[in-house]
Amino acid sequence: MQIVIIGSGNVAYHLAKAFVLNNIPLAQIFGRNEKDLNEISEELNIPYSTEKLEDADLYIICVSDSSVENVSKLITKKDCLVVHTSGSLPKEILVGEYRKSSFYPLQTFSKSKELDYEKIPFFIETENEEDKKILFEIASKISKNVMESTHEKRKYIHLTAVFACNFVNHLFSRAKEISDSQEIPFDYFLPIIEETVQKIHEIEPKSAQTGPAVRNDARILQLHEQLLKDESLEIYKTMNHSIKKMYEL
Repeated sequence: MQIVIIGSGNVAYHLAKAFVLNNIPLAQIFGRNEKDLNEISEELNIPYSTEKLEDADLYIICVSDSSVENVSKLITKKDCLVVHTSGSLPKEILVGEYRKSSFYPLQTFSKSKELDYEKIPFFIETENEEDKKILFEIASKISKNVMESTHEKRKYIHLTAVFACNFVNHLFSRAKEISDSQEIPFDYFLPIIEETVQKIHEIEPKSAQTGPAVRNDARILQLHEQLLKDESLEIYKTMNHSIKKMYEL
């Protein structure tokens, strides 16, 4: 099977690397950013182009959600399978007379961060059983966690990931702003972050909650609010309100 990855960002890089490490041949990586494509090509030994899209049986579109539709129009071949890797878009966003599917890897991707690919869940949606079989076979060579998902369910998977990953990382950034303002090394907070994440492997998140809000400690909450301002103060109040509401305090 001839496979082409379209894109040169974080998802494209890691998916290409996962394919190479698991001996899934790639005919080409295609995109607009020649510098990034060249770096991926040199590291992974994959041919690349910014001009000519190779003929393929499977095209995997790894671009921003806002670009998926336009990029899909570049594929004019009819007898092929085209997938996108978006967590929120329907497969019908793909424009062409080819077969359409989604191939969603649930992970946060940064080129500079190594990943254990076999732990990444893949969620697959196809138009027919044959394409499902093809994509399951490919994903199963990479990951131990592959499942079928409708677009409706995938929207909630992506939403959950935003809460569990993107929002949490933003809170890390806000926490570092506070520690930096007092010249406290943020590294000192890594053990409590690691313990918090490790704990939810063994305890339900709701049962693992600690802190002044779940204790309904008004004195500490007021003290903290006096130390904060602007967005950080609003986040603090919103989070504590949500915690109190969850525990009916």
